[in-house]
Amino acid sequence: MTERIVVVGAALLDGGRLLAARRSAPPELAGRWELPGGKVEPGELPEAALVRELREELGVDAETVAPVPGAWPLRPPYELRVWTARLRPGSAAPEPLEDHDELRWLAPAEVWTVPWLDQDVPAVRAALTHLEAAPRT
Repeated sequence: MTERIVVVGAALLDGGRLLAARRSAPPELAGRWELPGGKVEPGELPEAALVRELREELGVDAETVAPVPGAWPLRPPYELRVWTARLRPGSAAPEPLEDHDELRWLAPAEVWTVPWLDQDVPAVRAALTHLEAAPRT
């Protein structure tokens, strides 16, 4: 049996809104929306990988808050795990630096107005429970 490779995703929350990122690559995923993140490198903790990926992809200084319960299969051998995260004080605003061409902060009522990647839909549903419970800032 092949060992699963963890892909981490961020339910990046700010003021009761969730950050969505539109893929620009690879071509088969371009134009669809996802939770930002990426692969965990060998020997790297998932939380550290998520902080690194958010810095590389969005240019932000973020911190993980809590894991979103569940794991979602991607194409083998990858598996998506999601953490809620927030920007650290003084962080730059997120920008689409790598693999994305647009970002949107979505209020709970707006979350389903973008075409999410099919494999991200269950994770977004799970993350929404955290978004709805998040205090408004």
